[in-house]
Amino acid sequence: MSIMAITEEIIHEVIALTRQAGSAIMEMYKTDFDIQIKADNSPVTAADIKANAVITEGLKEINPEIPILSEEGRDVPFEERSKWETFWLVDPLDGTKEFIKKNDEFTINIALLEKNQPVFGVVFAPALDILYWGCQDKGAFKSIGGNSHKPVSVKPNLSDPVQIAGSRSHPSNKMNIFTSQFEKYEVKPMGSSLKICSVADGSVHFYPRLGPTMEWDTGAAHAVLRAAGGEIIKYGTYEPLEYNKRNLLNPEFLAGNVNAIRSLEPVN
Repeated sequence: MSIMAITEEIIHEVIALTRQAGSAIMEMYKTDFDIQIKADNSPVTAADIKANAVITEGLKEINPEIPILSEEGRDVPFEERSKWETFWLVDPLDGTKEFIKKNDEFTINIALLEKNQPVFGVVFAPALDILYWGCQDKGAFKSIGGNSHKPVSVKPNLSDPVQIAGSRSHPSNKMNIFTSQFEKYEVKPMGSSLKICSVADGSVHFYPRLGPTMEWDTGAAHAVLRAAGGEIIKYGTYEPLEYNKRNLLNPEFLAGNVNAIRSLEPVN
């Protein structure tokens, strides 16, 4: 599978597609939707399924040759996807628990990966009408309320208090160990991939994820963060997250400005 050029046209098409999926989700968000439990005990709703159909069909129209790996799509064997040089990584509704709670902090994540690295990503929070996109050669941008896309970048330096994004649905005792190295800090709870995007736009310094996530939870926001001058490293190392692994489960990680990460105490 050849590398796909990320043109302005493709960026606009994926952004439009993400908004289209957001409209489908919001139609169901306003109703009393059914909740099902998948084999891995995670919840899924009709909104997940509908958004996945919209995104899958739209991406095939953009380029039918680029394969798609989606949380709600088919289970692609590693032997098949390990041969992919380029593919879309999709979470049609990240933060299903936030969707069920109706706290508005859920997102649609679409990433393009090349050689198993996220090079372009769009993250859209339809209930908040906040959209992020980032591309390795073009930078990272944020749009609120459908207005113009303004450039964003990670915080250049640490400051007091250190701002940390925390999970609203997945609290962790390990967070106390991480925060104990700072004299002053504030933890800002939020849902879904908005936590990584909050690092990208400079709202917070760090997002330590000390619990499980899947590759489709991070791919799009990782692309945005990289384009904003940040990185996601595997916790306890300086190595970036890897994608398209045999096991799609991410290790614990830390998102932030690379120089700020290197200034921290050693982590285990």
